[in-house]
Amino acid sequence: MSTQPRKTNPRKGTKKNNVVLREKALSNGNISLYLDIYRDGVRTYEFLKLYVSVKARTIIEREKNRETLELAEKIRTQRESELNHLAFGQLAPNAKKLNLIDFFEAYYDKYTKKDIRMIRGAIDRFNDFLKEDYPQFKGNVKPDQLTKEMITHFVQYLESRSKGEGARGYFQRFKKMIANAEEKGLFLKNPCKGIVCKVDDSALTKDILSVEEMQKIISTRYLGQNPEIRRAFIFTLYTGIRFCDIVSLKYSDVDYSNMILKFNQAKTQGKSANSWVMIPLNENLISLIGEKPEKDDLIFKLPSHTMCLKALRRWVARAGVDKHITWHCGRHSFAVNILNNGANIKTVASLLGHSGLKHTEKYTRAVDSLKEQAINSLPIFEI
Repeated sequence: MSTQPRKTNPRKGTKKNNVVLREKALSNGNISLYLDIYRDGVRTYEFLKLYVSVKARTIIEREKNRETLELAEKIRTQRESELNHLAFGQLAPNAKKLNLIDFFEAYYDKYTKKDIRMIRGAIDRFNDFLKEDYPQFKGNVKPDQLTKEMITHFVQYLESRSKGEGARGYFQRFKKMIANAEEKGLFLKNPCKGIVCKVDDSALTKDILSVEEMQKIISTRYLGQNPEIRRAFIFTLYTGIRFCDIVSLKYSDVDYSNMILKFNQAKTQGKSANSWVMIPLNENLISLIGEKPEKDDLIFKLPSHTMCLKALRRWVARAGVDKHITWHCGRHSFAVNILNNGANIKTVASLLGHSGLKHTEKYTRAVDSLKEQAINSLPIFEI
């Protein structure tokens, strides 16, 4: 094999098979190597992140080019083997040996979407599940060892340890990784097919802060408290905005003259006609946001979600509130408290950015439950 990259027509490629190694000229003068994959009438591309230099002059540079080209060809051959085996209903030999935990970690490393924390959580929970229920596969489970029975047990594990939609959210991300593995030829048939994680959507399982508890937390200050986290969580309590939206809010999202906040929800962006949310702002909320700077910037400059959660739990504990409070509890507390104060369900749904009333109805049930608790708290009397 030549140590210099071949100056080929990008349309031509180096092989006439279902996986073709192609070269793309870059603006810096180097060449990027990628695979042109044709399967079941669908063409996809896999960029290998391998590069060769056209201007290689020294022995070391030419040797590096040669090694890079050999590695690219090795990957091409491997992908072609995978496709050929799949065409005959067989798994490629390398697929049988691959450790799914390594595959998940590689998937996570390349993941760029906003639900990346849920991907991380799904991987961690699967690892914990293996340690507890399948110790023989701890840290190393092959594709053919991941059976429907094991996945069913994993779902039961999630349902027993996660409240509300948490279990379903983690399983959805797990299925996402398995679907990607199936696309890469690691499974002949998706082992998650037909397995469902059941969640009671009508039940509100997270703790709710009462108005009194909110005031208790807000009045609690202490040395070393992060002022950005403090501002952001109070804003969540008074608007119901999710953490994933709080972190990306900008001053340009605020219409100061009309006192309105308008933003596109990260969770439903591109998926729902009601993705955009408009929230009226009062003087208190405007003071939390602050004055508009000359250059657009983030309203809340927050650390990682993990750091924010730790700081919130420390704050709640110092306030003497004995509840398991997360950032999403702020959203739930907002909904329950305004319903309790007379807001109608359609107004609450609109403020929360819900496309319908289905997800909002669980808050009305929580309000009914709180009213029942209030009645039952009165002393028993005799007639």
